[in-house]
Amino acid sequence: MIWANKMTLWVMTGLLAVTTVFFNVYIFLTSLFTYKQTKKWCPSEIIMVALSVASVAHQLVTYLWMTMDEVDSKCRIAQTLYTVMLLIIFSLKFTITWDTSFLTFYYSTKLVSTPNHCYTQIQTAILKHVTLAVFLIPLCGLGTCMPMLAVFRAHNDSEVYRDCGILLPDTHSGQIYEIIYLLLTDVLPGVIMVKCCISISVHLAIHLRHMKANTNGAHHPKLGSQMRVIKMALSLVAIFTLFLVVDLYVNYEIAVNHQNVIVLTFFFTSVYTTVTAMVLIYGKKTLWKALIHDFNVGLGEYPCLSCLKVPEQKAKPSTPAKVKK
Repeated sequence: MIWANKMTLWVMTGLLAVTTVFFNVYIFLTSLFTYKQTKKWCPSEIIMVALSVASVAHQLVTYLWMTMDEVDSKCRIAQTLYTVMLLIIFSLKFTITWDTSFLTFYYSTKLVSTPNHCYTQIQTAILKHVTLAVFLIPLCGLGTCMPMLAVFRAHNDSEVYRDCGILLPDTHSGQIYEIIYLLLTDVLPGVIMVKCCISISVHLAIHLRHMKANTNGAHHPKLGSQMRVIKMALSLVAIFTLFLVVDLYVNYEIAVNHQNVIVLTFFFTSVYTTVTAMVLIYGKKTLWKALIHDFNVGLGEYPCLSCLKVPEQKAKPSTPAKVKK
């Protein structure tokens, strides 16, 4: 039964791997093409490129580990290789969560103005060194995961744990470290994202109220491209919140109930990276337009599929024709 469940998750994760790699590679290549044209990176593009690279790397290493674990059911390959791959996976997960949090923080600074001068200076200092930050995040992730080798113990010889290279907390110090790891990897970036979400929501409510007051309710207020960014930021927070709940539950099952569900962590992380990439493409107007255009160009090669083309521009509302007297 365990083998059948693992096989199913392996197949489903493989399908998600295709979409994850496609969307994130598309973000990377489109951003690179934009840089070649403009010769400059904006902070949001730097963070999105770092997030896409981390997501692709995480997906590839994860699926490689799952494939090796399926093929090498007796764990004959050196366990050190499996353990190192798992450490890389966990550190890349740290990078993905913090890059997503950093991106939400960036958009909140652009959308929300704060009267706190000290806080504004901190925001400016952080955004001034975006490139340095996206390089430090993976290093911090690797440094956070390295203590696993010291405080965790291998459980490969057990009938319960049938995965290769698994390290699990077996002592009091190991359990304390796992709590710290989850706080740093999941909870803390989640708190930052929720704070940004609240700030953006308050900003949106105040802005809409002012716009409605200025127009005296004559028509609904429109925010244009700003509304697109707001939807993207709030969607990222909502997706991350769902992922956080599931991830904490899975880790609880592993640490407390000793269930063999680590592949569930990889599966749900794959779902998260796929959906996040789709939200980022929709939220970035240039990426969304380029994707629709490339999609239509691809369908143009097959006349029988021309009915599936997506309009690249919104249709203008038609005005009723004037009746001649």
